[in-house]
Amino acid sequence: MRRGVQALLPARILHYSAQPSHRPECRPLTSAFTLSEPSRWTSPAVFSSPHSGDRYPAEFLATTELDPMSIRSSEDAFVDRLFATAPSHGAPLLAATLPRAYVDLNRGADELDPALIVGAQRRGANPRVAAGLGVIPRVVSEGRPIRSGKIPLREAFRRLRHGYHPYHAQLDTLLARQRDAFGHAILIDCHSMPHDAVGAAPLVRGRRPEVILGDRFGAACGRWLIDGAAELFAGQGFVVARNAPFAGGYITQQYGRPARGVHALQIEIDRALYMDERRLAPRHDYDDVAARIDAVVAGLSRLMDAATPLAAE
Repeated sequence: MRRGVQALLPARILHYSAQPSHRPECRPLTSAFTLSEPSRWTSPAVFSSPHSGDRYPAEFLATTELDPMSIRSSEDAFVDRLFATAPSHGAPLLAATLPRAYVDLNRGADELDPALIVGAQRRGANPRVAAGLGVIPRVVSEGRPIRSGKIPLREAFRRLRHGYHPYHAQLDTLLARQRDAFGHAILIDCHSMPHDAVGAAPLVRGRRPEVILGDRFGAACGRWLIDGAAELFAGQGFVVARNAPFAGGYITQQYGRPARGVHALQIEIDRALYMDERRLAPRHDYDDVAARIDAVVAGLSRLMDAATPLAAE
């Protein structure tokens, strides 16, 4: 039986009134992630949603001048829910709880922005940091500043200590476990993209893509993985492109080591398919899209590297 929209909504999703002065719910600092584990580990895959966090620390909200919708505009809202069925298909799902505007897990820990952080050292040309999109972001989408003034270096390190390092330590542990158990590990890095970003993508048979798969142009995973993922999404009616304009970010680049038995694939899904981007609310046909994604998750969980012998459990 297909689940209703309410069953698919994040339990911790933040709701807003129509009043412009209404702020996101203030929360104390909590765990940096949630880990949903399968009852039986039957898949070499690990699903990761690093940008779906929506728990905004109270002291962080006290410093921003953005309105409630703007501060959330960098979130991959609902992505953790779209991939929430992974454990039922034998694979774990790791999802961030802290928001991307607070700490960006898809950046290197040393991508510190001197324009935001007092005492941060400039480390050569880095277009992400220059744009305000370092590991501690200076702006949200459309280049809107999160706050005025700078933060001390100790605050940046505190965010890394509490939010960044625990997430990556857990991801490391999960991938090592899968590689030991199955002979190889598959990292599915789950993201969403603003609908406006699709305009920068090349047409696919005359249509704009709805899903973009990134494997760092073949460096982050075996061809069998991106080919298999493309077939699964296309089989569910999605228009699929590869590596343009998103070839994979820090996580895909850092963890994708096919020669060492770890394959990483980034997935970007057009937000307009399943949500109203202005209101951050699910579309009327959210259930249908979620069911199609579930079918893809089931298929991704069954993909195996035929060249790698299955290790004993």
